[in-house]
Amino acid sequence: MKWVTREHVHVDRVACPWLIKRFIDKDAEFIFIPRDTDPKTIKEGIPFDLPGVELGHHGNKCSFDAIVEKYNITDPAVKEIQKIVSGADTEAPDAPPESAFLDKLARGYRMICKDDYETLEKEFYLYDAMYAYFSSKLNSKK
Repeated sequence: MKWVTREHVHVDRVACPWLIKRFIDKDAEFIFIPRDTDPKTIKEGIPFDLPGVELGHHGNKCSFDAIVEKYNITDPAVKEIQKIVSGADTEAPDAPPESAFLDKLARGYRMICKDDYETLEKEFYLYDAMYAYFSSKLNSKK
């Protein structure tokens, strides 16, 4: 399936593709469109993190939150990552301290990568590492 979002990815537009690839659609293909594209003109693919779309920001929730809810992802490690991503992308006052650092890492990845596809490729390792950490931490408590 094709998934469509804005170009020049940052926190939410990297976290969402990671979530989609790992938990929803392992064969997902991501299309990046100009920031000012009207989402109503998208004819092919599932739009996310675009103004006014189902899988976008709603109130104080980011697109990652919308995807977790729509696809009923209940994995406890994903829920931990969700808190960090949401805090980094919405500037929530109760954001965990990791949120500010995730924002800075995302900015750094954009500086060292040639395009959005390379950013996803490299930054997915960061999300895989967070997932491994939280999975291990949560499993050791059982």
